[in-house]
Amino acid sequence: MLESSGPTAARPLPNRRQVGAMLLGTLAAGVTRPAAAEPVVEDVRIVDFDWVDGARQRPVPVRLYWPNTSSLRRRVPLVVFSHGLGQSRTGYSYLGRHWSSHGIASLHLQHVGSDSSVWTGNPLALLDRIERAAQEREAIARARDLRFALDHLLVQDGGAFGDRIDPRRIVAAGHSYGANTTLIAAGARVVRDGHALQARDPRIAAGIVISAPPFYGERDLRAVLGAVEIPTLHVTATEDVIQLPGRTSPFSDRLAVYEAIATPRKSLAVFQGGSHSIFTDRPLTGGLNLNPQVKAATAAGTLAFLDLAFRGDPEPLRAWSSTWRPILAVAPAGYAGASLAQPAIATRGKDRTRAQPVEPL
Repeated sequence: MLESSGPTAARPLPNRRQVGAMLLGTLAAGVTRPAAAEPVVEDVRIVDFDWVDGARQRPVPVRLYWPNTSSLRRRVPLVVFSHGLGQSRTGYSYLGRHWSSHGIASLHLQHVGSDSSVWTGNPLALLDRIERAAQEREAIARARDLRFALDHLLVQDGGAFGDRIDPRRIVAAGHSYGANTTLIAAGARVVRDGHALQARDPRIAAGIVISAPPFYGERDLRAVLGAVEIPTLHVTATEDVIQLPGRTSPFSDRLAVYEAIATPRKSLAVFQGGSHSIFTDRPLTGGLNLNPQVKAATAAGTLAFLDLAFRGDPEPLRAWSSTWRPILAVAPAGYAGASLAQPAIATRGKDRTRAQPVEPL
């Protein structure tokens, strides 16, 4: 369970039959990229809290993006967002602002064992700090941060914000290490000495999984992720490569995580090109022009997915896929089985690439 926002390197596409068709269709299709979505006037309130989980003696700083409008009369959905390794509660602000400007509260956690403090201190001890941050103890602690933050906001906060959250529409979301945290909160588990290590939160009704690393050391991902039953949206890019000392995770690992989810209530969106860090607030990684487009598309796509997850309406996701098709390698149209809509599949031979009928995942 590890990630990095460091540099990424181009890798050949993985030899996966289910993905070859999508890449072939996209590469052969659009050459015109859509313009980034027009900026909207934000009506957002941002509040920082420095909470402490007394039972664990662990600080849990958070940033809340709150829909700042007097017209809100109904309870609002809530996204609980978990950052990647070396990030903080201030990161991924484009998502928090977008969600809250569309009436969805967003609570961004900071995980003190694997946050930006990893990069500070004696540079000679950097590898040790990264290794400690990647341990399964910290992975479970991050999921418990999520549970504590939900408890605090919904129960201890009183009427300021908690009473205005819709408990039926709570979403876990995260990037990279935070995607692992999302999956753990959704039901992922590993077995140690005959006992299951897990930290599922039954309040989580949907998951947004961006650039999920593998569960390092686990050979059977289906055993780890088979208990994840909530709807999930998986977002990645064909150049989404994680590189850290002693650990490298290619783009194909993101697909393996997606495939290991047992429930068909899952959707996959893959951008063509990009990088692992393109989903952070960093403005240049993955391409000067592509970076803002991927951010705008990701923010909009997550809202379309929530329409599918909470209202059973696939049309917004289909419309999103059509709008952003020129930069997508895989475009979801609904849940798995209906979502992989490309007409052909690529098989790479020595001399040519040929098309065959697509098979559903």
